[in-house]
Amino acid sequence: MTLYSTLGCHLCEQAEALLIELAQSEPLQWQVVDIVEDDELMEQYAIRIPVLRATNTTEDLGWPFTLDDVRRYIRTNAD
Repeated sequence: MTLYSTLGCHLCEQAEALLIELAQSEPLQWQVVDIVEDDELMEQYAIRIPVLRATNTTEDLGWPFTLDDVRRYIRTNAD
């Protein structure tokens, strides 16, 4: 699972807090990717972050999302 984010994004911090909360009750691993370091990612996600994307899908989950939204997304797009 990838969390597309950038430094200083308070919504991104909220999104990662949801992942941390979920990881306390379910097996969950993710990496945070700073979109600023990649022009293509900036073009794709600059106005959408935070965005979650499972490894095996082109479907992503854009903000705003809840803990239940993340659970459903993971179940539908399990890595």
